[in-house]
Amino acid sequence: MSRPPHHSPQAADAQKRVVRIGLVQSICTPSQTDNCAQALAGIAAAAQQGAEVVCLQELFAGEYPCQSEDQTKFAQAQSVPGPLTDLLAVAAKQYGVVILGSVFERRTPGLFHNTAVVFEADGSLVGTYRKMHIPDDPHYYEKFYFAPGDTGFVSVATSRLNIGPLVCWDQWYPEAARLTAMAGAQVLFYPTAIGWLDGEESQHRSQYEAWDTMLRSHAIANGVFVVAVNRTGREGALSFWGASVVYAPSGELIAKASHDTAAIVVVECDLERIEWSRTRWPFFRDRRIESYGDLLKRWSDASDRAPKDLKRGG
Repeated sequence: MSRPPHHSPQAADAQKRVVRIGLVQSICTPSQTDNCAQALAGIAAAAQQGAEVVCLQELFAGEYPCQSEDQTKFAQAQSVPGPLTDLLAVAAKQYGVVILGSVFERRTPGLFHNTAVVFEADGSLVGTYRKMHIPDDPHYYEKFYFAPGDTGFVSVATSRLNIGPLVCWDQWYPEAARLTAMAGAQVLFYPTAIGWLDGEESQHRSQYEAWDTMLRSHAIANGVFVVAVNRTGREGALSFWGASVVYAPSGELIAKASHDTAAIVVVECDLERIEWSRTRWPFFRDRRIESYGDLLKRWSDASDRAPKDLKRGG
């Protein structure tokens, strides 16, 4: 199936404010060929269901590479543009959809990023975002692989909406969500790879609920839609929890995928709800930016200046 591409954000704005967004939640295997094939099939299925924008999960072309520090895995990285992004460009043009993907980017010899790429419905690459917050936790050893991004927090104008590309660990930072929304994003997209670690079964529910709460809070605090596309399935010691989700600017749950199966989810997002929420909960209007200077200081510096009664305790 194919559709003619839309031509400009302004024209699309005038014609239609409701945008259909597709989420492709997958189970990855060791085969990059198979993973790419299922991603492309997911894009096709979402387009057939009327999706105009499709988001894939974090590092969709392979199993999550960061469970160990392994020099050989740098061979999985590709340039941007490169063969992997070419596949997305072709799919975007073929199906007439905007696509947000996530790739292991080889920027130059020895320098790598975890990078989100945005393709217009005509197949052109219109935006990139390099993951800013890089974790270093058991089985999430991303600092071994990825340099922190240098793109800043961006909004990418497309023919359907203004996309706010963020990646996984970024979702824990209110500053990232706020700055991306301030850049003009109407929807915050989080390609994600997050799951439960063996041996932490007693914490599974609280870990998942904390993640879900953060996503919902970004929608409410910024008056934007939030879309998180997580992988599912077991890889090594990690069981990815799926549950890809869409929240409205009011915090209303629009859709949520299952925890443990691949899924294609397509939802309608009425962009008019952004202004509706922001005029009723005017969090942007009531910000006191003149009082937020300490956000630019290191935590230890701010702690040293705290009143003595606030420094008590362990």
